[in-house]
Amino acid sequence: MATYRRILLCYNGTREGRCALRLGAELARQLGAETHLLAVVDDAAWARGLDAVPAVAFDFEEMSAKEVLREGVSKLSQLGVAASGHFAIGNPMNQIPRFAEELKIDLIVVGHHRSGLLARWWTGQDDGRLLDRVSCSVLIAMDLQPQQPL
Repeated sequence: MATYRRILLCYNGTREGRCALRLGAELARQLGAETHLLAVVDDAAWARGLDAVPAVAFDFEEMSAKEVLREGVSKLSQLGVAASGHFAIGNPMNQIPRFAEELKIDLIVVGHHRSGLLARWWTGQDDGRLLDRVSCSVLIAMDLQPQQPL
């Protein structure tokens, strides 16, 4: 089995993100791994089809993402895991590989929300690209049980 010394948890505050946080925290604690938490504001949605990005709305989204990051670091601490928090603006499929490379990550943990092919096409989701862009293992956390508090 591979040894995971540096783990990157990707967190966005969603149900799937909380599942990834819980599972990643348990794994990090068991392995005694250096743990990093990443929150990304996807700016592509703001720029798509707009001549000018409304600054107030983007600032609010950025503040919200930073609060989600603080919440995640706090929850990890409650679970017995010390984590460094990181914040990025851009496409998550670009930012996650960038942080993984910079931090020399061995394992990325992300949450996954099931959706159909049409929904993925309509929203422009391209989650499969992550696997092609990283040189480490990826754990996909899926919340298949009724929602539990973190």
